[in-house]
Order: sequence, then C-alpha cells, then structure tokens
Amino acid sequence: MFNRKPASVSAAEGARAAGDGRVVVYWRKGCPFCKRLQLVLGKRVADVVWVDVWADPAASAYVRSVNGGDEVVPTVVIDGVARTNPPPRAVVAAL
Repeated sequence: MFNRKPASVSAAEGARAAGDGRVVVYWRKGCPFCKRLQLVLGKRVADVVWVDVWADPAASAYVRSVNGGDEVVPTVVIDGVARTNPPPRAVVAAL
C-alpha cells in the first residue's frame, strides 16, 4: 500500500508544523517501525507531517536531543511532546 517514502519536509518546517499543533513524524527509509506506522495510517498518512532524519541533519539532531543521544525513529511529536515509537493507534487518535 505504501511502497515509497512519504513527502518529507525540513526540520524547520516540521518544527513550525508541531508548533501549529500538527502531528509530526521523524522517520527514515528502511525503518520497519516507520513502515508499520505508515501502513496503519493508511489514507491518513497525508494528514501527518513527515521529516526524514537522513535528509536533514537538523532533524537527526532534534531526534537525538529528545532520545538521550540516540537516533530512534519514528519519533512522533503530538501536542508539542516528542514520543519515541508510540503505538500507531495513539498517532491515529491524535489526528
């Protein structure tokens, strides 16, 4: 269903979106947990702002800053709070 990576924005755009109350997912290609989240979101995948940590060093730095120095994805920002690999149903509920 989701055979390619989602459209990704910069870390700065992701931060603005989070500030506006949008759900922001920091992810990377090849991550099975990110893929699971994409599949569960289904058509709602477009309702989420996606930030590729491999495409933007600032995104990678942000993820490490909220995960004790580790680049753990997906890191999802909901209501301004970063959550590390939350259950997909929690992300759906936040939409």
